[in-house]
Amino acid sequence: MKQRPHRKLRAIVIAGAMAIIGGWALIHWGNDLARAFESDEPSRSVGTTRSGSLVNGKRLPTSGPNFRAYGRLPVAVGRNFLHGRVRNVVLSAYAALEESRPGVTFVYAECSLWPSGGRLRPHRNHQNGLSVDFIVPVKTDSSPTILKTHIANKYGYGIHVDTNGWCETQQCRIDFDVIAAHLHGLADAANAEGLSISRVVFAPDLQPHLFATEQGRSLRSKLTFSKKPSWVRHDEHYHLDFDNPDRKNGQQDMSTVPVKPAQSASAPGR
Repeated sequence: MKQRPHRKLRAIVIAGAMAIIGGWALIHWGNDLARAFESDEPSRSVGTTRSGSLVNGKRLPTSGPNFRAYGRLPVAVGRNFLHGRVRNVVLSAYAALEESRPGVTFVYAECSLWPSGGRLRPHRNHQNGLSVDFIVPVKTDSSPTILKTHIANKYGYGIHVDTNGWCETQQCRIDFDVIAAHLHGLADAANAEGLSISRVVFAPDLQPHLFATEQGRSLRSKLTFSKKPSWVRHDEHYHLDFDNPDRKNGQQDMSTVPVKPAQSASAPGR
């Protein structure tokens, strides 16, 4: 009778250890395991990036030869879904950069939530699989490195970069030349996939440094950049929106977007 409390304690310890190991395994391998069971059905983007949804979204891999996700936990819970054709563009651009930019590791960040899309808090967009964030590539002196992204700095979104591209907390500088190469690669890959990039959101006070690089000079005629500051600065990442490949005759597919009640003229927009 005296041994029963010890048996209960041992069972609790074993169960707790198994839960910890299982949780660690889910975070570490969950995204890639889920990709193995992903549907082969083609993706479809419905509505807009601010009011839409995603059908049969596809996960980005956790990592590749020259890229990685901004965190294993966010991708394990499904914050890295894209329209399948947009995912093709992202991976094709990385493959091309593996040859042209050896030694550089790229970091992708938030995409859309789950294969069905919808609201991805705290973002105002990212709803239909056509939006993707990329953490800025950085360097120390002339050596490429990556920004350290983890839960303490909101997986990179809490990092601050000054108007010259310098990150004081991690003692590194934005590599604007690599950003330019990446954007060219994405634009070329989108064109090959029959898609187009509708806009690039990047801090307006950092854009002159980007356009001053050799490859950056031609970016303004190739892509549309945000001209006004956003509600968040976009200094530690750049945001891309793709045009909806599932529009018909220039109209958005609104078939599964709920009809919202009309707002009065004085109602604030978001």
